[in-house]
Amino acid sequence: MQTDIEAVAALENQLDRMQLERVWAAVDRIVSAKERGGRVVVVTGSGPNLHEGVTTLVAELMRLGVVDGVTTSSAVVAHEMGGVLDKVKRVDGRVLGISETVLPRGGTFELSVLDDAVLNEIAEYMPLDSDLLARLEQAEGNVIIKAAGNLGYPMGLYIERVSTEILQLARQRSTTFEALAGYGADERTMIGIGSRRGLPVLVTIPQLIGGGAVGLAIGDSISITERASRLARMLADADVIVESAVALTQEVHDGPFETHTGHGLWSAWQGHPTYSLEGKTLIRIDLDPALERVWQAERQNNSVQEAIDKGLPKTKLFNVPFRMEMSGFARLETSIAITGDIGLVWPVMAKRIADRLKLELRFVSYPQQTPQGKAMREWIAAKIKPFSRKEMLKNLAV
Repeated sequence: MQTDIEAVAALENQLDRMQLERVWAAVDRIVSAKERGGRVVVVTGSGPNLHEGVTTLVAELMRLGVVDGVTTSSAVVAHEMGGVLDKVKRVDGRVLGISETVLPRGGTFELSVLDDAVLNEIAEYMPLDSDLLARLEQAEGNVIIKAAGNLGYPMGLYIERVSTEILQLARQRSTTFEALAGYGADERTMIGIGSRRGLPVLVTIPQLIGGGAVGLAIGDSISITERASRLARMLADADVIVESAVALTQEVHDGPFETHTGHGLWSAWQGHPTYSLEGKTLIRIDLDPALERVWQAERQNNSVQEAIDKGLPKTKLFNVPFRMEMSGFARLETSIAITGDIGLVWPVMAKRIADRLKLELRFVSYPQQTPQGKAMREWIAAKIKPFSRKEMLKNLAV
């Protein structure tokens, strides 16, 4: 996808002064880390990260050597296996004779809009209902772009079924589902580039939901303790951690083996491997204004730490719906809060990082509501291919 440099530059004008100051601070920390040979890890949620092209941009930053590891959700893995974003034709499933008891709210059923090569590979793997496909093509409906795979036929069912085989292979090889699936995914996905470059891409424990059978297979591929240990090693090696529109991160950045916030005390006491967030830069991009309020309160008078020291309920103290991750994030002296739209922040930040490190971005994301963002979504749906079982087996045989 051709990068519109002027469009990226124009996005800066949509960020206010405080947002820009925080973005430049984040860029400085990331560039400084990379220039001294340090490591950067990205913690992504699903939802907007897919629709705004952020996961695709992160994959590009992995290709360029800027991002050295990723944690994400099982839903993102499932969607990347489906091709990140895809086109589906939505029809009334009840007209097709599908039982309303299994249809989602509204009774919609979706046809995956696939090219012949992809459809033929799926047909080689599992039987297709040609009559259903014909009726779907003839039925009235709307074609939309959405998170890939999911409820579309046959792509969603294909991903569900092939996930059980990937799980079996992962167990045989004592590795993660994510790593195996990445060998069959497009290189412009996080799991795809991660497997090919030997970079860790791991689903976090709080995000082991979503993605249907994919989420279950990810959870079953290695034990919870092994997953927590791998995540801890990734974060321990990181100089900078960037969190992008993701919830429940207290169980990620200060999980069971982290000592700076106290959660890993007893593991360390018993001589088990632990790590510390102290001295690391934790950058959080989030639209929640409560995060900014709590972050500022800690910087003004250490009120978050004081509440913890006195055992006081932080929700009542700050009069905000206190998300657990606010505690560890706000108390980390080197954290940076960017309260803004990830669709705006990420392309601005990535472009500045690439310029400073003299790297050329082949892909830049744009806010999905802009003309460039709409073109980006069309490009992702058309160009990023879904998971190929043949490609996975070929890469594993090398």
